[in-house]
Order: sequence, then C-alpha cells, then structure tokens
Amino acid sequence: MRLPQIWYVAYASNLAMARFGCYVSGGRPAGGSRDYAGCRDPSDPARALGVEVPGGLVFAEESRVWGGGMAFYDRAAPGVAACRAYLVTTEQFGDIAAQERRLPPGGEFAEDLAGLLPDVESLVTIGPGRYETVVRLGELDGAPMFTITHHDVGSLRLAAPTAPYLHWISIGLHEAHGYDGARIARYLAAAPGIRGAWAEADIEALTLRSVSDG
Repeated sequence: MRLPQIWYVAYASNLAMARFGCYVSGGRPAGGSRDYAGCRDPSDPARALGVEVPGGLVFAEESRVWGGGMAFYDRAAPGVAACRAYLVTTEQFGDIAAQERRLPPGGEFAEDLAGLLPDVESLVTIGPGRYETVVRLGELDGAPMFTITHHDVGSLRLAAPTAPYLHWISIGLHEAHGYDGARIARYLAAAPGIRGAWAEADIEALTLRSVSDG
C-alpha cells in the first residue's frame, strides 16, 4: 500500500521554490541547460518547510545541467545540512527521483520507487548512477522524510560548483532559512569540493546578487 504523502527533502538547488517547480510542473531553470518534463501530477507541494538534518554537503563530479560539481548529501558528515522539505505525493516523489536520473516521469523506475517507499527504513539503492539512492531521514508531522543522493559519497571525485548552481542554492537557503549572505557563504564554503575553490567573500558577493535579483 502506497503512502499518501511524503516529505521530499532538498539540500541543493531544489531548495529554491522556483527551481524545484521545474521538477514538478516542467521547464528550464535560469542558467541551466536542461528542460524538465515535470511530474505527472503538476500540483504544488501541500507544504514547504525549512529543516535541518544530520550530515552535510559534498560537491563532486560534473553536472550536465550546470557544469562543475554537483551537490550530494553525506549522512556520515559531521554537523547539519540546511534543507527544505516539500510535502508531495509518493507518485510525485517517484517522478522527481526519475528526473534526477534523466528517466521519464511515470516510467518503470518512478513506479517501482513509489511502491518501495513504505518499506524503506534507512536507505535503498536502485540501479547504477549518481542520484540512485533514497535515504530516509525520519518523520515530520507524521509523514516520512526522504532525500536522494549517492550510495558512497566518499568515492566521488570532488569538484567545485559553478556560479549558476550556487545562485539557486543561495536563493533556497535564503527562502527556506532566512540566511543572510554571510551565513550562506560560511555554510557553503565549508563543504568539501567548494572549500578552497571558492573564497567565502566571493560566495557572499554572489549570494547578495542572487537574493537581490530573486
């Protein structure tokens, strides 16, 4: 039996409502190189909340949407990750996860994952790829929380993210948590992959522009 609703927990560019909207209703985010099909059900999330979960960010490999490193959630990292939880249907979550892997919404992967969610107590890895693992992060208001990452983040090649990618992450941190430019810069500059590649002052300057433009 499928769960009626679950929390999809975003930790990177999907922190920003407008960028996440491309996964739900389709479209191309500003600065990106990919058009998203959207979910079969394009309804907005029932709720969206800023949350913190144990773990941290790692930037690694190369994004085909943004260029530069992609963000991954490392549940073994010390500290906390600043996230945004969206209350969506299990069908929508399956479609979101499928799009992360460049698979079609409503396809076999999306359907299989939606059906598996009630039995996921810790994590489940479905096939090869980079965003192939779903991690359960506890519960919020009676509904389970899930995020999407790689099964072995420590094995990934560290790589610095691009400015367009950081633009959306910055907007999302400001929207979801009310972080100002300095706090966003401190948070992001400490992440492996970005640490030493981006100066904290440069991240803060980019953040201030992003928040102002947003």
